[in-house]
Amino acid sequence: MEPYYNLLKLALRSLLAAAVRLRDATFKFFTAVADTLFSLYFASCSMLPCTVDLDADSSSAATTVHFWIPGHRKSTRPALVLIHGFGANSRWQFYYQVRHLSKHFNLYVPDLLFFGRSYSENPDRSIEFQAGCVAAGLRKLGLERYSVVGLSYGGYVAYRMAEVDVAAVEKVVIISSGIHYTEEQKEEQMRRIGGEGIRDLLLPKKPGDVRKMIKLALYKSRRYNLAPDFVLQGFIGISNNHKKEKLELVDHLMKKANAKPARITQETLLLWGEKDNVFPLHFAYQLQSYLGATARVEVLKDTGHGANIDSPDEVNRLITWFVSSAKS
Repeated sequence: MEPYYNLLKLALRSLLAAAVRLRDATFKFFTAVADTLFSLYFASCSMLPCTVDLDADSSSAATTVHFWIPGHRKSTRPALVLIHGFGANSRWQFYYQVRHLSKHFNLYVPDLLFFGRSYSENPDRSIEFQAGCVAAGLRKLGLERYSVVGLSYGGYVAYRMAEVDVAAVEKVVIISSGIHYTEEQKEEQMRRIGGEGIRDLLLPKKPGDVRKMIKLALYKSRRYNLAPDFVLQGFIGISNNHKKEKLELVDHLMKKANAKPARITQETLLLWGEKDNVFPLHFAYQLQSYLGATARVEVLKDTGHGANIDSPDEVNRLITWFVSSAKS
């Protein structure tokens, strides 16, 4: 009897292993299909993919930055750069923005390092390095003047670009990004979000983590929480690409000293969700007070941290109005 029992155990293990392989293959297939559909959508908005090698002529660590760029640049349109936050790549995050904004601007959408197809062998995980690489890529693409929009983590990058390259950056839009706060405020917000659990929120391991992230980030989260596990698992697959390097980005951001950032001089629009649970609304007014007369706050009603998804039409309208208007 024992040989049959062992044979049955072996058969069950084989079936389980096959089921796991099938599940993983399904997740990978869904992720590949979704990524392809997002790429096709960007292409339908007259955007083209482009990868810029920043170190082709040097012996330094290799760095490449992937962009979506306008298929036909029009001299009558201002240039606008969209910088995404943590999560999936730029295509997944700016799906609701690209069609509208590409009709009004020469639009450039980079993937930050370790997101999408952007990568670096350099061990630097700082905001400064991210900002420098995006700016260098834009220069290689022949872009000398542009406005920049930064979402959440991307807001830190956009702010740093405006600080360092005043001659290039014309206007700045910061969406839901707590750039200016005290150490006490950071610790309090970390406690509210979940302390060490921030890593699982930004780089989810299982569908339950994604649902928790959605609930935290989106005020209008119900329709996304209804997504089946295999869809959420596909999102995890995209988010966890280059996971080691992304965890290092999170650690650098969390441990960075909270000295006051330099005051940027460009006109700045702060777009904030009224119901933002990641960086509550007082962070917007705090940054506005710090920047002074060059900054203004626009509050989005019934909107959470992910304003680009919760209120895309209003976000698109305000970005277009602000960037297109004459300087005051």
